[in-house]
This record gives sequence, structure tokens and C-alpha cells, in this order.
Amino acid sequence: MEKTATPALLPIFRSQQQAELLALLLGDPDLEVSLTELSRLTGIAHPSVFREVTRAESAGLLKSRRVGRTRLVRADVDSPYYDGLAEVLTRAFGVPRVIADAIRDIAGIEDAYLFGSWAARHAGTRGARPVGDIDVLVLGTPDRDALYAALHGAERRLGREIQVTIRDAGWLEEGHDSFHDTVVARPMLRLDLTPPRRSDRGARTPADHQPRRPTPG
Repeated sequence: MEKTATPALLPIFRSQQQAELLALLLGDPDLEVSLTELSRLTGIAHPSVFREVTRAESAGLLKSRRVGRTRLVRADVDSPYYDGLAEVLTRAFGVPRVIADAIRDIAGIEDAYLFGSWAARHAGTRGARPVGDIDVLVLGTPDRDALYAALHGAERRLGREIQVTIRDAGWLEEGHDSFHDTVVARPMLRLDLTPPRRSDRGARTPADHQPRRPTPG
């Protein structure tokens, strides 16, 4: 197994690879993938994926089943450790971090949020159906081609389709249409787009943020 450095943000994990693999699965409990697909999504060699999954399953964090010769793996949401670890790992290495890292350097972005079903599940809202894609709200005037290209790379990393909505910088405070009302009425997660401090070596956590509500009148 190739060695990777202990992650600066969460040094309790043995390696960056271990943390990112667990973040992908615990941060998306509807996701069930083969070890081969997990290797592709994370960029981790298949033997290392096998070892990390086996360890995590032995610890009660993941569970797997076989379909023919294929081993499918997913988060064990019944684990007593699931809620706490999923929250920490998702903030540090999961969907918010991957998307924020992808779009951070694109000029013209004033702010960005996750919204819709993924953000609602992350906030603890139960749903009858699996989350099909990830909704991103971008505020400002970004280069659309650069934004779409960056999010396409994030899609490959996360194994999920990303739907992006672009609105003016003041849309959360000034919008009045039905789409605006639907978005602000449900949980949102603000993406941390601030540049990393040198001492962090790229480690940051996105902060939860509910948008300011328009002032009546």
C-alpha cells in the first residue's frame, strides 16, 4: 500500500487516502459502489481500497454485499459512530470541500451554496428517495465555461451529477420568484471559498450558513 501523509486537518486518520475514502461513503449514505468504482472515484489504487474498506467494515463503519463476483460497499448508517464521523468527514473532505476546491479560483464568484436534496439530507432531513444529484447555487458573474469545466471535474471525483444555478450577487436578499422562495425555505450549506492559509497546507472546513432573509418591506 502506498503511503500518503497524515491529513493536516484531521490527523486522527492514518492517511489522506483513508479520510477521503470514508468521506465519500459516509458523506453520501445513498451511494453504493464497487471497489473498482471506488478506486476510480478516489484515485486510490485498488489494493489500497480493498484494505481500507476491509478495515472500515471490521470497525463497523461500512458494510458490503456481493452481487455475483462484485463486492458493493456503502456506509453503515446504523453504526453508533456514523452521525458524528459523517459530519466531520463531510466537512473536511466530502462534497462541500471538493466543490469549493474546484470553483474557488474562478473569477467573478461572490458566494456559493449547496441547496436542494443533498443539502437537506446533510442537515438531517429524511427523504424517501436517494439523492440523484447535487445542486449548487453560484452568486456573481463567473466565467460559465470555466465554472462548468471545474464542476465537471468535481462530478468525476464525487460520482454524482452536479446541477449549477447562477444568479446575481444579491439574489438571496432581493429575489422574489417561486424558485427563490423554494431555495431559501430549505437547508443550505455555504461553501468556504476563502484561500487557504499557508500553514493549513490546504486544509479548511466549509461553514454552515443560512442565507440572510430579505427584509420585509
